[in-house]
Amino acid sequence: MSTPSIRVFIADAHPIVIEGLKGVLNQQPGIEVVGESSDGMDAIEKIVQISPDVVLLDPKMPRVDGLTVLRSIQTRAPQSKVILFTSTDNKEDSIEAMKLGCSGILQKDASVSMIEKSIHKVHQGEIWLDSNTTAAVFRSFAAPSEYPNNQLNGKLSRERAQLSQREREIIILIAQGYKNKEIAEKMFITEQTVKNHLHNVFDKLGVSDRLELALYAIHNSLHVKV
Repeated sequence: MSTPSIRVFIADAHPIVIEGLKGVLNQQPGIEVVGESSDGMDAIEKIVQISPDVVLLDPKMPRVDGLTVLRSIQTRAPQSKVILFTSTDNKEDSIEAMKLGCSGILQKDASVSMIEKSIHKVHQGEIWLDSNTTAAVFRSFAAPSEYPNNQLNGKLSRERAQLSQREREIIILIAQGYKNKEIAEKMFITEQTVKNHLHNVFDKLGVSDRLELALYAIHNSLHVKV
């Protein structure tokens, strides 16, 4: 039995970008473009109706901007993973998008193979950020006063050594997009035990939420380990 194609929706302010993406993505094995829109409000309604697996979202949509579209998708179509498909290097937008539940950030000058890879990775539940974006987003959570003289890497290396094997396993699963209940089922422990482990991990690493923890995992390449 063949694996179902990843159903992709393209939301971009420029019709020519949509046509170009449709042309290349529909040629990729395992990917099918199931919808499109060049208007933010229209995109929300279509995404809710179609329920695609992955949405490529332009942050500069007309009528309703991309971040507002993202907020709506998270509420009304939470099963759809969103990749912010941007032509700018606006790290503030990237950080805000990640906080809102975006699964990845991709530059519009990315190669076709990179776009294809990001869609597959995000569909699998991973977070997709290129190295430059990862570094910028990660630095945004590290205040200079907290990490003087650029000692962030040293601090994280020391703290990482204090993590138990089970805590590291939970960090990997968080970075892969699993929720507490899913982690509990996967590790054969209670949901409360997962919460207790996360509390300890947050305290050890000095992070305040799941996004910062996921970025820690990406920064230390934990998310690619099994």
